[in-house]
Amino acid sequence: MIITCADIDGFKNLHNVCISPDPQYNIIIGRNAQGKTNLLEAMWILTGCKSFRGSRDKDFIAHDGKAMHSQISFRDFRRVQKISFDLSKTQAGRSICVNDVKVKGTSSLFDIFKCIVFTPDDSEIIKGSPEKRRNFIDMAASQLNPISVVHLTRSNALLNQRNAVLKNVITGLSKRSELSVWDKQVAKEASFVSFMRYDYVSKLSCVCNQLYRNITGGCEELSVGYRSNVFSQQDFSNLHCGPEAYDLYFSKLQENTDYDLKFGYTHTGIGRDEITVRINGYNAKDFASQGQIKSAALVMKLAQAQLYCAQSRETPVVFLDDVMGELDESRQKLVFDIVKNMQVFITCCNESALLPEINGKIFRVADGLVSEEV
Repeated sequence: MIITCADIDGFKNLHNVCISPDPQYNIIIGRNAQGKTNLLEAMWILTGCKSFRGSRDKDFIAHDGKAMHSQISFRDFRRVQKISFDLSKTQAGRSICVNDVKVKGTSSLFDIFKCIVFTPDDSEIIKGSPEKRRNFIDMAASQLNPISVVHLTRSNALLNQRNAVLKNVITGLSKRSELSVWDKQVAKEASFVSFMRYDYVSKLSCVCNQLYRNITGGCEELSVGYRSNVFSQQDFSNLHCGPEAYDLYFSKLQENTDYDLKFGYTHTGIGRDEITVRINGYNAKDFASQGQIKSAALVMKLAQAQLYCAQSRETPVVFLDDVMGELDESRQKLVFDIVKNMQVFITCCNESALLPEINGKIFRVADGLVSEEV
């Protein structure tokens, strides 16, 4: 997958941006707060994922602006396609088009434009909350199987509805028996999510361990595990994601109903799952050094890219946002060995921080303006 053209205007501080990226390396240079990351973010939102910076739609438009526009043309293994995203302060909602045909919401984009982003905040995958790790696994797994997005969306909606019914039962607005209707639906959708997470983490851990050994010269080992709040490791080995799994999930929900009614929300299920990351057998969140945490996060993202390439007919676009300058030569070489056949966008303050063999187009960003260096 290769971006052939990007047109961006009014996205945060960017204005009148029109670039034709190199099919391999694109180096985006500029001082801090000039718009380098904004350029990546403006293209990232066309993946259908939430902003990797946590920005909301209303944050996309400049404070003194009225509207924003982001559009890319890209080539996949089938054809050239186009995605556009428009937002205005004077009109409700966003306008998203794929090949000039308007689509509803961003979910349809997830199966069209594939991208992987590396940022300094990726360390939160290791040291952050369990939700950070779950979100990473869910997004990465969904890139391989977009139908997962449907199950994740349904699971979240059903859990929210179950929590609403719990509160109604507490206040006397609903009967306890109504929970069973929602429990059966939650059990089916959430079981899919559990088995999806288990399958992806199993594959990810193998790749992560090999990459981490490469980074550390074979001195350290990294393992990634999945601890379900409902299913045991034996359950995953003996069961398929079918009626038996649904029944087990349903029974767990039923067993904890009294506890849920005491506090007014669901305590059982995928919202309580944990993704464990261990270095030499120790929990990385609690015992790893800052250097180990950064290396582990980098390896998990590289493994995500490698898994996608291994199971897909095409390569994702890769964004490296302000991370290469922090890596030594050996780690940079590992990164570029993994992404060497992908289109890469690299932001940094000074191109001298990159390996000399990284040749491609250079784009300079200053005060929201982007110019290609000839």
